[in-house]
Amino acid sequence: MGTTQLEPVPEPKYWHLRTVLSEALDSEFSVGEILPNERELAARFGVARATLRQALEQLELEGRLQRRRGVGTTVAPPRVGVAVGTEQQAWPGAHDDAWQPADCVLAVPPAVVAATLETGRDEPVHTVRRSRVSHGQTVAAELLHVPAVSVPGLTTVGAPSGPARARAVLRELQRLDLEGGHRSVELGSAGADDAKELDRLPGAPVLVVTTRFVAAGRTAALSVATYRADTCRLTFGDFGGVEIDEEPEQRAS
Repeated sequence: MGTTQLEPVPEPKYWHLRTVLSEALDSEFSVGEILPNERELAARFGVARATLRQALEQLELEGRLQRRRGVGTTVAPPRVGVAVGTEQQAWPGAHDDAWQPADCVLAVPPAVVAATLETGRDEPVHTVRRSRVSHGQTVAAELLHVPAVSVPGLTTVGAPSGPARARAVLRELQRLDLEGGHRSVELGSAGADDAKELDRLPGAPVLVVTTRFVAAGRTAALSVATYRADTCRLTFGDFGGVEIDEEPEQRAS
């Protein structure tokens, strides 16, 4: 079979504009700054508004821009690193101030959670709800399920629910000797509750990070964290903070 020579395809106009806009974001705008309206941008770059919208949508998909209801289009903050291959293990809340406890309830978990925790079908567990904030914006929501046997020193006196109760569960959990953790990541779609908390539309792409914490040979806690897919990046190993500032074609030139 002979070799087929492909005709060079000209770069779409919106893609060229996307590159120009990306450079402008780096040099002229700061994180959180609101972009001019579409009419002004289209006039500045001499393009049709339809072309401009395509470029803006592409940059939003890449996590460079965010469209916030009631605010407009803003420059997105740097992506949040989600460590999935690190050798370091720590209990939730041990030394991560980015996560903010919001609530804690004692309730029967979903069947799949109960099976993982190996609790009884009708046995209530502590469910801590936390959110991760970056540059003033919620980028992840977490449900941390903790069986009562993992926090035997916890009492209901003083803080039966709310952030104070959540912090108490986290403190008690850290009294256990953590033996390790097993983590998995999958692509999903935001449900109604997560979409509301993450300021996204239902069905928006999210990364679901599930972590099973092991102590005394059993599952001591189960974390299900839902990240906005446009605001995070996966990191591997203990040195995941690698930043790349240049496009591949720029580095090759």
